[in-house]
Amino acid sequence: MRLEGKVAVITGAASGFGAAAARRFVAEGARVVLGDIQEAAGQAVADELGKKAVFLRCDVTFEPDVAALVDAAVANFGQCDVMYNNAGIVGAVGPIATTPREEWQLTLDIHLNGAFYGCKHAARVMMPRKTGSIINMSSTAGLLGGLGPHAYAAAKHAIIGLTKSVAAELCHHGIRTNCIAPAGMATAMVAALSGDPGDIERTEAMLAKSSPLKDRPGRAADVANAALWLASDESGYTNGLTLTTDAGTSTGSSIKPPAFADYEPMIREAGKRGL
Repeated sequence: MRLEGKVAVITGAASGFGAAAARRFVAEGARVVLGDIQEAAGQAVADELGKKAVFLRCDVTFEPDVAALVDAAVANFGQCDVMYNNAGIVGAVGPIATTPREEWQLTLDIHLNGAFYGCKHAARVMMPRKTGSIINMSSTAGLLGGLGPHAYAAAKHAIIGLTKSVAAELCHHGIRTNCIAPAGMATAMVAALSGDPGDIERTEAMLAKSSPLKDRPGRAADVANAALWLASDESGYTNGLTLTTDAGTSTGSSIKPPAFADYEPMIREAGKRGL
């Protein structure tokens, strides 16, 4: 019951990381307001979770929808303790020279503007209470180049900057702001890249082969657990952090052994060996 008494708002809650977090948060005692444009799937998650969950259709590119999610938390459960700005898509793909402006813009609107609206309206209700945790969703593509399409990478880099900037302001009101940066995980969004968004098992097998942690794919539950820690009082002195769930990929771990993995005499000046 690590979130007992807390109320969380989760965007992109119909599937993937959002649905996993909703289930994890409720299991730990929270009540949740779920938002997504996938109405049937989002309502199904809320129905599964029972009286501790409410679902609203939410297009995160439309500020009034995001504001309504936060207001629903207050109206239904009396407060908003956690804002998890999770909604996202792969978005515009392809070479920079042929990326359509409209696809670029919509990708940034969903990722970056959606996170901005979530931070803004969470702050609106958290500041009078002098407490709260805002969690934004970045990616390892927001830390390194070459890991995602251009618009996705730009948005995820920007979310890390937004997180640090908002953290520096809202900490003075007792509110913590952090973000999570996953690698490619076994979710419907990643599975869809290989053809079938429902084939999570095949995606897990594929990711396990490329994971630095031998035979261990990344799963939605790994991100949900990271979000749980950031939402809970256990991370009460953590602010402005980018928490990776990537098996160490962003810090140099890979499926290949590191250079000089085997012992050999030390290398000294002019190529001399040994002590």
